[in-house]
Amino acid sequence: MKPTLAFALAVSALLGAGLTLSASAAQPPAAPPNPPPVVEGAHWHHIHINATDPAAAADFYPRHFKAEKVLRNGAPAVWTQKSWMLFTKVNTPPSKKLNTGIWHIGWGTTAPKDEFKRQQSLGAKFFQELTDISGGLAGFQPDQFYYMYVEGPDRELIELNTAQHNNFGHLHMFSADPVAAGDWYIKMFGVRGRLSTPQTNRAPRMNKTGEIQVGPSASINFDNVNMIIYPVEYAKKAYAADWAGVTELQSTRGSVNDHIGISVPDMDKAAAALKAAGVKFTLEPRQFNATTKIAFIEGPDKVAIELVEDKGPQPPAS
Repeated sequence: MKPTLAFALAVSALLGAGLTLSASAAQPPAAPPNPPPVVEGAHWHHIHINATDPAAAADFYPRHFKAEKVLRNGAPAVWTQKSWMLFTKVNTPPSKKLNTGIWHIGWGTTAPKDEFKRQQSLGAKFFQELTDISGGLAGFQPDQFYYMYVEGPDRELIELNTAQHNNFGHLHMFSADPVAAGDWYIKMFGVRGRLSTPQTNRAPRMNKTGEIQVGPSASINFDNVNMIIYPVEYAKKAYAADWAGVTELQSTRGSVNDHIGISVPDMDKAAAALKAAGVKFTLEPRQFNATTKIAFIEGPDKVAIELVEDKGPQPPAS
């Protein structure tokens, strides 16, 4: 990807990196508190990846990022800070086309130059090598903000960007209506963020070069995971080849980033509340094993979401 096309990605990644942009305008007045969510007590649970070799994938992530290989239900998995990474064995390489509602996952790095060298020493393949874009960011001088894209075992896109931590930090998404998508996650699950108002800017916004649409966008926080939602027009421009023959975002099911998981404290209660709110269920609640109930719903932009009532043991936060 050209650095000019990735400029806006790094700007929004600042929100999840614990860094801030300088502001030249007065801050808007504080918004009223959000109403209680449809499902109370929900938390981020996992990202689920389709992998041709789950064991190799579970080895890859702890080697390249701050993460730990563990077993979950007897299968290789990864635990990273407060999040599971789960893998489903597939016999043919999953689609890596960037025409779904999930773009990529990302980690922070406090020392991007050293981290780039470390990734090189590990034999990492890169979609984008270390790139300094801080000169184009308000309040930053050159050599202050970097990003890179590492290629995962099944060619999934993984970002590393300058941050005040080295943790799993964000999920970057695409949406036909980023503002509405952000509102949906806030309303349904109590994700931290500001609900939109009639004054919210929904006008299309371009990057500094006028090359690609970067807004409207949304940035919300689900526990420690910053969910950054970009307009679908960005994907259609930056990854035009992936859009041959399709005009709208495709379901995440079957792609390399198959779905996200959200934990709920009481599956039956959560399911009833979500159904009353008009949410589409693609798999009705069922007992998965002795300690776990699951269900699947469809989120905005055909993002598959697994609901998990997980009473099993959890590793300590790392």
